[in-house]
Amino acid sequence: MQPTQPLMILVAGPYRSGTGDDPVLIAANVRAMNDMAVRLFRAGHLPVLGEWFALPLIEHAGSRQIGDEIFNEIFHPVARRLVARCDACLRIGGPSKGADEMVELSRSMGKLVFFSFDEVPGRG
Repeated sequence: MQPTQPLMILVAGPYRSGTGDDPVLIAANVRAMNDMAVRLFRAGHLPVLGEWFALPLIEHAGSRQIGDEIFNEIFHPVARRLVARCDACLRIGGPSKGADEMVELSRSMGKLVFFSFDEVPGRG
């Protein structure tokens, strides 16, 4: 069996959705995405999260709270730009408009879309 090429995969899951902006719940959402990123990496792929790019920029740009003007200027636009660079999107977690948008954007760009780790091709 021929090994598959490594894919750059955007992990798309809820960040704020269902949290009421509670930092503990947001951290749990990020932890779930990071946990999946580790699994993808160990399977031979290059995982990415929009949060890895957006959050440092948001902080550096002077955002004072989640959902302020600076946060909104950067958070979802970073993920949209990242989709264009990825080979695939893996949707995880519960309800999330932003994650669902990443799935639809990925599809519109002809990218692969997965809804579980088991759907992601492994490496030989």
